[in-house]
Amino acid sequence: MISSSPFAGFLSATFVWFALFETLCKGNLDPTDGFSPVPLKEGNFKLQKPYNVDPNKRYSFKNGVRRLWVYSNDKPLNRKSHTKPRTEIKITGYNYSEGVWQFEGFGYIPNGTTGVSIMQIFGATGHATSFMLHVYDGQLKYYDEKVIKDHIYDKWFRVNVIHTVGENIKVFINGIKKYVANDRGGKDHYFKFGVYTQKDSSRYMESRWKNVQIYKKL
Repeated sequence: MISSSPFAGFLSATFVWFALFETLCKGNLDPTDGFSPVPLKEGNFKLQKPYNVDPNKRYSFKNGVRRLWVYSNDKPLNRKSHTKPRTEIKITGYNYSEGVWQFEGFGYIPNGTTGVSIMQIFGATGHATSFMLHVYDGQLKYYDEKVIKDHIYDKWFRVNVIHTVGENIKVFINGIKKYVANDRGGKDHYFKFGVYTQKDSSRYMESRWKNVQIYKKL
């Protein structure tokens, strides 16, 4: 029988600590660590759609997957609105003005969808939103500016967006921290997801979502 040497034990411990350090550096820790999920019922998911079409013409919820779609020539969400077409879910009952909040969901964007916001944090100073996640030609972007993730068509990806009110907004894709944006102010925030037409959009836009959850920092 051969016993392990102290040197072998040292190497083993060193490897473990190196692996942990590498994980920390890459930001691979679960972004929901330290957060607590809030209870969500179906009543918390409020559909916003073109005012002149039935909900089932722009939205379906089957087998745990919410599918939302819109056309670039659709009407806005109400007759008085001057906004572009959208089919979105607004998370109600959890508006917030302070603290640290997080949106989590698994998204899917079919090939061809472009020029669209698929997720947003409403509320800001001098702007309508504090954060928008756009899709342009297979890229996820912070608004239409910074590329967050390439090649996102036709695959499921995990989205975590953490809003520290008054400080910043952190974006994680598939558990990896990809971008940190400055907070844009405002006192009344809530989360939305779906499809909301932006500039240079495709005629048809669609996103699918499952396992959507809202968290609050403990």
